[in-house]
Amino acid sequence: MDIVILALVIAVVALAAIAGLVVTGRRKKAVESREPAAPTTAPPAEPQIGEDAETSVEESRRTIDEVGLPDTDVREAPPVVAPPAPEIEIPEPAAGRLVRLRARLSRSQNSLGKGLLTLLSRERLDEETWEEVEDTLLTADVGVAPTQELVEALRERVKVLGTRTPEELRALLRDELVKLVGEDLDRTVHTDTRGTVDRPGVVLVVGVNGTGKTTTTGKLGRVLVADGKSVVLGAADTFRAAAADQLQTWGDRVGARTVRGPEGGDPASVAFDAVKEGTEEGADVVLIDTAGRLHTKTGLMDELGKVKRVVEKHGPVDEVLLVLDATTGQNGLVQARVFAEVVNITGIVLTKLDGTAKGGIVVAVQRELGVPVKLVGLGEGADDLAPFEPGAFVDALIGTE
Repeated sequence: MDIVILALVIAVVALAAIAGLVVTGRRKKAVESREPAAPTTAPPAEPQIGEDAETSVEESRRTIDEVGLPDTDVREAPPVVAPPAPEIEIPEPAAGRLVRLRARLSRSQNSLGKGLLTLLSRERLDEETWEEVEDTLLTADVGVAPTQELVEALRERVKVLGTRTPEELRALLRDELVKLVGEDLDRTVHTDTRGTVDRPGVVLVVGVNGTGKTTTTGKLGRVLVADGKSVVLGAADTFRAAAADQLQTWGDRVGARTVRGPEGGDPASVAFDAVKEGTEEGADVVLIDTAGRLHTKTGLMDELGKVKRVVEKHGPVDEVLLVLDATTGQNGLVQARVFAEVVNITGIVLTKLDGTAKGGIVVAVQRELGVPVKLVGLGEGADDLAPFEPGAFVDALIGTE
C-alpha cells in the first residue's frame, strides 16, 4: 500500500515539472516574437603593422595661416592714468606783507595803543595816571625794565611838549614805541652760506610742542620761494607721526623737496641728509624742522644740541629760529632762556600774534634773549607769516587817526 502512495506522489511531481517547463517555453517565445533581435557587432579588427598595414588615406591639410581663430570679445584694459602732479602755487611776495596784514594785527593789538592814548590825553597827568600807563604796558607783557624806560621817556617828552593835541600824542607815542621795539636791529633771515663752504644756507627751526613749528617751517619755505630761492625741507621731527607728511605737503605746494626718514628714526641723521642732498641739488636754502620738546626735559634738549652739532659737520648753521607762541606771554620767556642755552638762537618767530592783545611780548623777548623778532604769524592762511617790520607793528598797536 505504501508503495502505491509513493508512486502517485512521484507522478504528480513529475507532471507539475513538465507543465512548468511548457509554460516557461511559451513565455520565452512570446517575448522573442515581440522584441527585435539585437544586431550582431563584429569584434574590432586587430591593428596591422609592417607589410600588413593598410595604406593611409591622404587627406588635404590646411596651413596654420589658413586656420581661423574663434571670434572672442576681448576688451582692452583701460590705460593706467598717473595721478596729476600737484599744482605749484605762487606765494604772495614777502616784502610789505606785514603792512598788508596790518588790519588783522590791529584788531587784537589796538587795545594797547588806544589805552595809552586815552591816558596821555588827560588834561592832568598825575602820578596815578602814570601808574595806570605802567599797568597798561605790563599787562601787555612789555616787561618791567622796558616799561620803566618807556614811561620815563614819555614823561620827559610830554613835559617838554606842553599842550598835547591827539595828533601830537600819537606821533610822540609812535616814536617812543618804535625805539622800544628796536628799529635798528637786523631782522633779516640769513639764508646765505657764511664763509667759503660750498653748500646751501642752513636754517634750523626749534621750539616747544604746540607753537606751530612745523607749520612755520612750511610757511617760511613759501616766503623764501616767493623771494626767488630754491628750498629743500628737512623733516627732522621724527617722533610726531604726521609731522613729516605735514611738512611734505607744504613743500609740494611750492615745489620744494622734502627729505625725511623713518618714523622714530634719528633726527640728527635726517638733518644731516637734508643738508647733504640740498648741496648735491644746488639748492639755495635748507630748512630743518626739529621735534617739539619741553624746555624742562634735559634729555630732549641735549638731543637738540646733537642735531645742531651733526648739521655743523657740513659747516656753520646760518640761522637758528626759535618759534614762540605769543599767547603764552611771560612763560614764553622761560622757554626762550632754556633754548638759548642749548643752541645759539639768532632770531625769533612769534606765532598767533593776531590772537592776543599782549603785543608787548615782542619787546620783552628781544630784551630777554638779545636777538630780534624776525617773523610773526598773523593767522592760519598759507601766506600769513610776515617779516617783522617795527613801524608797521607800532602803527597796528596805536591805530590810525
